Amino acid sequence: MSEVIKNVADKEWKPDLRTSIAGVEFQNPVMTASGTFGSGMEYGEFVDLNRLGGVVTKGVANVPWPGNPTPRVTEVYGGMLNAIGLQNPGIDIFMERDIPFLKQYNTKIIVNVCGKSVQDYCDVVERLSEEPAVALLEINVSCPNVKEGAIAFGQKADALYNITAELKKHAKQPIMMKLSPNVTDITEMARAAEAAGADALSLINTITGMKIDVHRRKFALANKTGGMSGPAIKPIAVRMVYQVARAVKLPILGMGGIATAEDAIEFILAGASAVSVGAMNFVNPYATIEILEGIEDYARKYHVERIADLIGAVE
Repeated sequence: MSEVIKNVADKEWKPDLRTSIAGVEFQNPVMTASGTFGSGMEYGEFVDLNRLGGVVTKGVANVPWPGNPTPRVTEVYGGMLNAIGLQNPGIDIFMERDIPFLKQYNTKIIVNVCGKSVQDYCDVVERLSEEPAVALLEINVSCPNVKEGAIAFGQKADALYNITAELKKHAKQPIMMKLSPNVTDITEMARAAEAAGADALSLINTITGMKIDVHRRKFALANKTGGMSGPAIKPIAVRMVYQVARAVKLPILGMGGIATAEDAIEFILAGASAVSVGAMNFVNPYATIEILEGIEDYARKYHVERIADLIGAVE
């Protein structure tokens, strides 16, 4: 053991928190989850964006999307349901407003891409290829495929393969396919993405749920169903990350109910190269920084020189 490690009690000692995904190096493994952090502007007074490994933006489509009717958010035990409907101003405003904002900071930019057809996705990916500041593209395949009866791209292996292969023809940045947990076997989906040329995977997206107001006898969400996120889904997410990490050779960005540094480390031990913090940003706007500092404290406590040594290290 090195002299440096012997002196881990010294707060001046800094573990190496760097990690990489698809050839992109991040200063630490803590990022934001798409749809919970905007493009960082909304959290700027709470979080020093320079300290984050990366900012994963809210989903961006080729044209503005109005989203679903309200109400579209409701609390449930251990988390929340949302049916926002991927409301966003579209790629034109995003390129004009959000990218210049993020370029001010020393953090990696990951853009989440959504669409209703393969061409929709390709349009956005081609526009983003013009911007070298964008490090990675996270492809939201939980969007309803309008040409397949509104079945999500990520719920059929052949549809996932096709869209991944097509996007690889248009993308200049590495593409990271965001897998839906609403499938029978998530490893089948991971293998399909890998076979089609995906550079990385992120998982899990939200789990479909429902809440009924028994006093009004009405659905709590106008959409009836919504995506569940929050601490209650973490055991499912950790299990899926573990399964996928052993089924494919692609790097993984893990997410799903992360609220503490210990949660984040669970995902890393299961096989994730980095993590995204989502619903907890709504509860505690300082969550990402607190989790980052907690990971550093964990590394000191357990004499971990490099956080990368923990990836998939569960026994």
